[in-house]
Amino acid sequence: MTDNNLHDADMQVHRAGSAKAIQGLADWFTGRVRIDRVFMAPAPARIGIAVVNFEPGARTHWHTHPLGQALLVTDGVGWTQCEDGPKTEIRAGDLIWCNCGRRHWHGATDTTAMQHVAINELLEGKAVDWLEPVTDDVFLGIPTKRD
Repeated sequence: MTDNNLHDADMQVHRAGSAKAIQGLADWFTGRVRIDRVFMAPAPARIGIAVVNFEPGARTHWHTHPLGQALLVTDGVGWTQCEDGPKTEIRAGDLIWCNCGRRHWHGATDTTAMQHVAINELLEGKAVDWLEPVTDDVFLGIPTKRD
């Protein structure tokens, strides 16, 4: 075994920086977003992991996940909100669980960048259903205070 490779059929090591980064599509995001698709598990596993970087003002469109989604904020400050719920501030170290089928959005604040690790499980090859953009009025609405 070397530092760069793991020769074990039961384990894979994916080195930091080995995933190709892509720009977030305008059909899914508002603002500048970079996505590093870190890992997609081979079948029969259904998990996918991405590191998502949001520049200030950037956010997802409204969307849902058929099997839910876990977000681990790793840097910066952001906001998240479920439809008809309060906008909540999120910070590095926070873990967010988005329930199955619940409309929500997440992203940076208007003045600070935010990075999170997104962990999704695929249902019939699909992890997310993208919907309409989050309006500036919703995005800039007053966030609830942190506990």
